[in-house]
Amino acid sequence: MPRFSIVLPCFRVQGFLRECLDSVLEQSFGDLEVIAVNDGSPDGGGAILDEYTARDPRVRAVHLPENVGPGRARNAGMSYATGDHLLFLDGDDLLTPGALRVLADRLAETGDPDVLVFDHARLHWWGGTGRGALARIPAEDTFDVNDHPGVLDLPTVAWNKVHRREFLTEHGFRFPPGSHADTAWTFPVLLSARRIAVLDRICLNHRQRRPGALPSTAGPGHFDVHDQYERVFAFVAERPRLAPWMPYLHARMGAHCLEMLSGPDRLPPADRPEFFRRSAEMFRRHKPRDVRLTPELRVLEGPYAAYVAKRQVLRTGRRLGSEAVRVRRAVSSRARRTGTALAPRRTLEAGLVVYSAFSHRGMLGDPGAIHRKAREIAPQLRGVWVVRDERTAALLPPDVEHVLPDSPRYREITARAAFFVSNVDWPGALPERSGSVHIQTHQGTPLKFMGADLLEKPGARYGLDVPRMLRRADRWDHSLVADLYSELVWERAYPCHFASARTGSPRNDVLVAPPPGAGAEFRLRHGIPQDHTVVLYAPTRRDYRRGGHAERIDPARLAADLGEGHTLVVRLHPSLARGPARRLGLSEPARRGLLVDATDEPHVEEVMLASDVLLTDYSALMFDYARLDRPIVLHADDWDTYTASRGTYVDITAEPPGHVSRTYRELARLFTSGAWRDEESALLRAAFRGRYGEFDDGHAAERVVRTLLLGERDWTPAPAGAVPQPRTAAGHGLLATSRGGAPGCRSALTVRGEQVHSMR
Repeated sequence: MPRFSIVLPCFRVQGFLRECLDSVLEQSFGDLEVIAVNDGSPDGGGAILDEYTARDPRVRAVHLPENVGPGRARNAGMSYATGDHLLFLDGDDLLTPGALRVLADRLAETGDPDVLVFDHARLHWWGGTGRGALARIPAEDTFDVNDHPGVLDLPTVAWNKVHRREFLTEHGFRFPPGSHADTAWTFPVLLSARRIAVLDRICLNHRQRRPGALPSTAGPGHFDVHDQYERVFAFVAERPRLAPWMPYLHARMGAHCLEMLSGPDRLPPADRPEFFRRSAEMFRRHKPRDVRLTPELRVLEGPYAAYVAKRQVLRTGRRLGSEAVRVRRAVSSRARRTGTALAPRRTLEAGLVVYSAFSHRGMLGDPGAIHRKAREIAPQLRGVWVVRDERTAALLPPDVEHVLPDSPRYREITARAAFFVSNVDWPGALPERSGSVHIQTHQGTPLKFMGADLLEKPGARYGLDVPRMLRRADRWDHSLVADLYSELVWERAYPCHFASARTGSPRNDVLVAPPPGAGAEFRLRHGIPQDHTVVLYAPTRRDYRRGGHAERIDPARLAADLGEGHTLVVRLHPSLARGPARRLGLSEPARRGLLVDATDEPHVEEVMLASDVLLTDYSALMFDYARLDRPIVLHADDWDTYTASRGTYVDITAEPPGHVSRTYRELARLFTSGAWRDEESALLRAAFRGRYGEFDDGHAAERVVRTLLLGERDWTPAPAGAVPQPRTAAGHGLLATSRGGAPGCRSALTVRGEQVHSMR
């Protein structure tokens, strides 16, 4: 008896069916059966099912003589099911990698509940992705609807749940006919379940196609929703214990019908008056006694004309509100510009340094390292941080000054600041003052195309205003670099008038010369045994995917394959921290203690110091990690796609910092065999360290403070035994200006096999 029976009705989905079946059959958890029902489809879907049936004994094809609709097609598949639990997928859905393994583990953890509800993502036909967020329900225990009614607020669909087969058989649940059958299935199932569990993990991608999918196809089939709610009301009426749920279901029905009326693609305009009439009639007929209606639902007690008038008023109000916001913003922007121009010219405060990091996210990165060193060796400098809100400000040391963006104090401070230190571009409203100095620290060694080079990559620069980006870069006076390679790239990507400062990367000082016990606090905080080998997995974002996330590795599977004595620590790219990426295989394993999610750790340097090996794809973190002289493994299974969409300055797979894997099997073998730390990996890493980071000597932060903030141009670090002096390129000093170089002097840089030149 398999653990899962997956029932898959198919009708006119031949273009997506193979991908759907592959997403199921290629799961790492293979104890399953697939019952695929050809619902009288006129396309080649039936032949595809027969092909998979001949190829994989876990697949069973059921061919219906005529189209009966998704509900009754599911019933036909259920009659063949033998598994412990049933999943219902649509023929164009996709299980996410590792989903069945996590579902099986959650079922075992909760003692095989009647229903397990999991999270999903919606893949829109135009390329967008939307999350189907779970309600705020505790993930630890099982419950019923009386304990947590919010479970009824989740989408009324069958494909976001795992059903215990014996529970369905005991209650005789069957799908009714009709295009909205999931409504009449979901409410009875959840109201009857004694034990419900949730899994806060995206296990399914639900495709919302432009043609063919019910919610996006206007037509009279939507009138079926009334019949489905009649079935729900009848189910409740036959069970007196469920009577208290009638007010909720009545309100839910009204809201559902109004939502369908308001959707531009749900109903043909000619059908809307009749749909409203039927909805209002059913709403009045099933209205419980003494129920108080919300203003939104009260419209169903009036005529259709009143509903239309109210909708028009709301649309007009929204349009006027949007116009008012636009006008207020324009006036505010003009006032700021005028105020800046007309305000008295404030005298620059010689020791005032304004800092910002990662779009005002706190005292982080290179700016944070510079400020900490300035507080240590130059207390006469006054440092003020720009932070995005008071919540972020609360994370600063108590004696550190801060301002909020665009506040009156922000405008006052920035008008008087002598120095600006940041790793992002300052906004256009920042006043430019003669005599002030802008220091750009950047966010790491550049691998992927940046700045002006993005003009060659329309997909990668989508949403970016490159000319405006370059205008802001015109403010830079100094660009910090850790190596000659970065110097050439930044001067190519940002053809502006700044000087390259060969200081090294201040944030890397702690990696070049780690203090005793570095990383121990991180391990203790996350409960990582001292004798464990910590594998840090740091994937980067993908420009060829809307939203930036492409799940190349299932973290839970990798954590299991690493075996005893290993701990997997995952740190997503900051741009993915608030998207669906964490629900795709990270949040749930982290909750269960299978791995550590370090995405929200403020200081990535601490995470690196706590690890023994870095696993990444194309993250610039590899250049920083190399300063530790610890093993690095690259997983480059989509390198060609990545370079085609974003562009890279070097082929990192040709001269890597360690072993390179192209498939998950190769990756697993590298770790299980111990090859990740063999002699070859050490040789690759040594060569990599020789190519990058030659200016990183452990004194970068002090060098910035003394030479750029204090003006000690001839400063050199005191001799320090094992700490090497900076290795500058022959014939170049600390500051290599891009303003005053010899005319026509070019520095060569190989970019993806082609030699390009940076005008100096």
